[in-house]
Amino acid sequence: MLDNLPRGTICIEDIEIGMTRSLRKVVTDRDIELFAEVSTDRNPVHLDDAYAQDTIFEGRIAHGMLTAGLISAVIGEQLPGHGTIYLGQSLKFMAPVRPGDMVLAEVTVTDIVHGKRRVSLDCRCTVGDTVVLKGEATVLAPSAKFD
Repeated sequence: MLDNLPRGTICIEDIEIGMTRSLRKVVTDRDIELFAEVSTDRNPVHLDDAYAQDTIFEGRIAHGMLTAGLISAVIGEQLPGHGTIYLGQSLKFMAPVRPGDMVLAEVTVTDIVHGKRRVSLDCRCTVGDTVVLKGEATVLAPSAKFD
């Protein structure tokens, strides 16, 4: 299930510090299986219940990069949105995401360099009150002047 704001583009000329956009998604077993297939990361902690029970997580978890992909979705679809180019991303994985968890992915504008069309974003994912991922992204935002 996706519950997010309208998709589209916010051009550099209209971006303001403090702007925030987000999406919510339940991470399903199918999501984890598809991510394993696409990424070729078939670590059994993601796919094998018996194996995962004997790990520090005591059960299966989603790939960290699957969770990070939700940040990418907010950036590429909402803020700044379509036409955005990733320049960099830092990530810190704080807690596991499990099949069935509802993840809230949020990005907030922290800095803007208009002349270079660069936007810095605070990024975080939460499950309930638990921060599961945090980081920062730098992106090249689209401009109305180049349409």
